Amino acid sequence: MQTSSISDSDFTPPNKNNLKAEFEKYEKSRHLIANDLEEKIKNILTSVESNLVVSRRVKNFDSYFLKYIRLLKQGQKIPLITDLMGIRVICPFINDLQSSEEKITENFKVIERERKGCHNITEFGYESMHLLIEIPQSIIEKHGNPGINILEIQIRTILQDAWAEVEHELVYKAEFSVFSESMKRKLAAVNASLTLADLTFQDIRDLQRKFSREMEIRRGSFFNKVEEVTDHYLLSDEHEHSEKRAIYVDPSLDKIHEQEDENLSIDKLLVNALTAHNQKRYNEAISLYTKIIELKPDNDTICSIIYNHRGMLFFACSQYEKAIDDFNFSLKLDPTSYKASYYRGLVRSVQEQYAQAIDDYSFSLSINPYQPFCLFRRGQAYYHSGDYLKGLSDCESSLSIEPENESVIKFKNLILKKLQM
Repeated sequence: MQTSSISDSDFTPPNKNNLKAEFEKYEKSRHLIANDLEEKIKNILTSVESNLVVSRRVKNFDSYFLKYIRLLKQGQKIPLITDLMGIRVICPFINDLQSSEEKITENFKVIERERKGCHNITEFGYESMHLLIEIPQSIIEKHGNPGINILEIQIRTILQDAWAEVEHELVYKAEFSVFSESMKRKLAAVNASLTLADLTFQDIRDLQRKFSREMEIRRGSFFNKVEEVTDHYLLSDEHEHSEKRAIYVDPSLDKIHEQEDENLSIDKLLVNALTAHNQKRYNEAISLYTKIIELKPDNDTICSIIYNHRGMLFFACSQYEKAIDDFNFSLKLDPTSYKASYYRGLVRSVQEQYAQAIDDYSFSLSINPYQPFCLFRRGQAYYHSGDYLKGLSDCESSLSIEPENESVIKFKNLILKKLQM
């Protein structure tokens, strides 16, 4: 609707006392409703992966009156102020904005949505998603008439919110602008920098998630191989006379794909290596891990982890001595790497070097005692060494942490059977 502004000389202010009396008549209900909706929205957004911050705001009369006057001067005969009650949702990452909006849309009737923001280099307004939702009738009946059946929800990232607060003080609340074109450009540049930071944070988050997915697949694959080899010895009656079962590697999965990875960052190389590892392109993965090691990451802990990953691959390819070497390097770089010691123990168990394996498991447990599988594997090594009582003790310690582990339960029954012989 077209409106025309009113000059100060033609403007007749409304009766402030009458407005205040009308405003205060519904004030208590607005606070109760805002509080109720804040809790409801918090519960709705718990399914969003990130840690969101949800807060409520109820306009006070002074703020309401200033906005009322401003809208009157802009030509609105009966100003409609839709943000008497508001909920703000602050998200760590850009992708959380859409997820939050979708959840709210699924649970409330959205009357209006506005994506605020500007892309002109000379402008510097903040970006934000504003939703106007209809307050559910059940909540109004519970707390009383708020004088309006609309609530505003603002959804922003942390950086968008920070900029909005600054912009509100510098621009929105100012009675007149003192910004030259040069100053406007500076403010626009700051806003652009914050936007770039938001995009960068999202890129980092996406990369972390990809790391996590690939590492979880890789970790599961590695331990499946361990089960395949070590449990064969444990549960076979003829394990003492059987040959070691090398893990089969399908040569067709070992193709090395040519990649122009010379200029890739360590992060990108690691993602590529984990992906190749999970897809059983073992030679390619080893080559990529080696390339990362040759780049000499300046963080010893990170380098230690890379040696662990490559050691797992050498184990998967039955190259046990190379695997041992990598776990040794890992421990040299990070003496607190209980995983490297545990993995080295697994390889030595496969090599039937049980005394050394027990030492490795014990060292790992001295760093981190809360390892049910390490206890289980040390118990197996004790079993193969003929020390059934220590094997049983480790088995029971493992079950005290994971009582439902079927492999450990089966192992315990095997030891008890041996002890009754």
